[in-house]
Amino acid sequence: MVLSKKINPLLLAMLFVSCNNPQRNCQDYQIGNFFTETTVNDKTYKSTFLRMPNGIQIEEFEGKIDSSIVRWVNDCEMILSPINPKSLDEKKNILIKILTTTDSSYTYEYSFLGNSEKLKAKAIRIK
Repeated sequence: MVLSKKINPLLLAMLFVSCNNPQRNCQDYQIGNFFTETTVNDKTYKSTFLRMPNGIQIEEFEGKIDSSIVRWVNDCEMILSPINPKSLDEKKNILIKILTTTDSSYTYEYSFLGNSEKLKAKAIRIK
């Protein structure tokens, strides 16, 4: 039996792509208690939030508590819709996409729904 010395480019591409896929166990983060920190325009914002099995997320941010409805688009993407917005800015839905996961955290990108400007952050599970 003679083995060909040519490398199939499609096979090589498939191996390269499969080796570079980040770990994403998104279902592990669909409920739980989390801490997140993000920097926007050189200012760091911190918040904690509880995402519950009933599709509600309660977040504490800058001394205020807000609640949102969580609608999962797929295992790794969700839309947050504020429950009681007090202004037009607070009424905007937020799209969140989980990019990578570890055993205790996930990195994600987020933006207002329909806005092309995306920001990145990391959420850490609180035990």
